[in-house]
Amino acid sequence: MLRAEIQDSDKGLVIKLEGRFSGEDAEHVRVLVTHGHIENRLLVDLAGVTFIDSVGEEALLFFSRLGAKFIAQDVYLLDVCKRLNLPLARNCKRKEAAPPVKGFHSADHG
Repeated sequence: MLRAEIQDSDKGLVIKLEGRFSGEDAEHVRVLVTHGHIENRLLVDLAGVTFIDSVGEEALLFFSRLGAKFIAQDVYLLDVCKRLNLPLARNCKRKEAAPPVKGFHSADHG
């Protein structure tokens, strides 16, 4: 099941996806974007996506050809973006690693 929220803001068109971006659902979102008027930026938020099939990947590539930037934060979605050469939005940074545990010191055993 897919939930797609499309918002038109002063910064451009924002597509927030949640669930499985696959099959007919992915194609439907692609068609909706095709019929929309993209005058500024296109930002695709993948943060809530749990699965992407080949139809979904083709839709993402289509969005990329329209100049879209992507938000992806987990390992799976970052891998999809890397594999498909999808540009990440600039302000989209991975969460920082946890700070080191107090009292734990790593030793270099050469």
